[in-house]
Amino acid sequence: MIRKPVVSGQFYPDSPSELKAMIRRLVDEKAERVEVVGLVSPHAGYSYSGPVAGATISKVKFKDTFIIMGPSHTGMGKPFSIMIEGTWETPLGRVEIDSELGHRILASSSYLEEDYKAHQHEHSVEVQIPFLQYFKPDIKIVPIILAYSTAAIYKEIGKGIAKAVKELGREVVIIASGDMTHYEPYKLAQKKDTQAIEAIIALDEDELTRRFETLDISMCAYAPAVSLITAAKELGAKEAELVKYQTSGDILGDYSSVVGYAGIIIKAKVVHPVVKLAKETVETFVREGKVIPTPGLTPEIKKRAGVFVSIHKFGELRGCIGTFEPTQGNVAEEIITNAISSATRDPRFLPIAPQELKDLTYSVDVLTKPEPVKSKKQLDPKKYGVIVKAGMRRGLLLPDLEGVDSVDYQIDICRQKGGIAPDEPVKLYRFEVKRYK
Repeated sequence: MIRKPVVSGQFYPDSPSELKAMIRRLVDEKAERVEVVGLVSPHAGYSYSGPVAGATISKVKFKDTFIIMGPSHTGMGKPFSIMIEGTWETPLGRVEIDSELGHRILASSSYLEEDYKAHQHEHSVEVQIPFLQYFKPDIKIVPIILAYSTAAIYKEIGKGIAKAVKELGREVVIIASGDMTHYEPYKLAQKKDTQAIEAIIALDEDELTRRFETLDISMCAYAPAVSLITAAKELGAKEAELVKYQTSGDILGDYSSVVGYAGIIIKAKVVHPVVKLAKETVETFVREGKVIPTPGLTPEIKKRAGVFVSIHKFGELRGCIGTFEPTQGNVAEEIITNAISSATRDPRFLPIAPQELKDLTYSVDVLTKPEPVKSKKQLDPKKYGVIVKAGMRRGLLLPDLEGVDSVDYQIDICRQKGGIAPDEPVKLYRFEVKRYK
């Protein structure tokens, strides 16, 4: 199924060359790009909201797939509609629907239904696509249309989106397509929009709902924004930023009745490359039984050192295996080896199953070379890890662990881990770690 453009020649040019030229004027190709979970972007004609949409998408580091949620302006089709098969066409070409992700989102939501009619004449998703094609012609999309309903339903849809994304281990960007206040005097529109924007930036969908209702804000971005905020928080987002705000009055010079346009990015939780390597190692091995290739070596992972990889599920330890001293050619190889061991060979736990991957968090400790100490006075449970050794037996404990606040307790745990009796003479070693979380 091919969804043909319905507002080309109206909201944006129907000539490919004219459309590219217009987008080129609206975007900033030199803008610093950031990792985002999602964004709010307006969907009026490019002459009106294009400067805001262009400035906002220019800040985004692109992923292969964009989930685009828009409000229903036509009332056609299912109230909560998702397309999971087919392609969308614009003057810049065709983009495929990410069917795998679409199917998973549909299965994760109690309210979304597969439907084409809601999308057939609706512009709110369509107007976002040429901006995406301009930067990445082979983009994939998942289009969703939301009719007017309750915040509880929008939040459930947002949670379903996040669940699907986590289950597939995918990196996507979510767009909430919508405009702000409609057809009110400039000062009143700006006042209302400021209230809504503050709630979105605070990532508080409940406060957005309260202000939307009590202030009677006529923003069509409300439904997709609530779903976006909910999904973004489920995916670990902590921070949002207003990129640009203006109104139709700023374009036309008529401030008696304006429409507001806001561009907001919701930033992704930045995962350090060292942690990302551990995560990708575990996910690939658990899902496919394959060991990922060693990545390009940065200074951090080029050296040789002992490494511990810790995996937690809902805050509880799920696996931790490491090496006191280096056994591989570099830290990257050490991380890959120990991440697989932590996930599948920790004798305290069953091997990690694929359905658990979405709930896991990772930390990586890179150890300094252990050095002998003469007395306990040279130890500090917050600063130093400890190795207790008796003959061939030894036990290790990493530093700065919750609940371990004394040297004696550190040593006792090490004795237990190494099978060393409480009164047995031992040698003590200390080390420091660089912890990546």
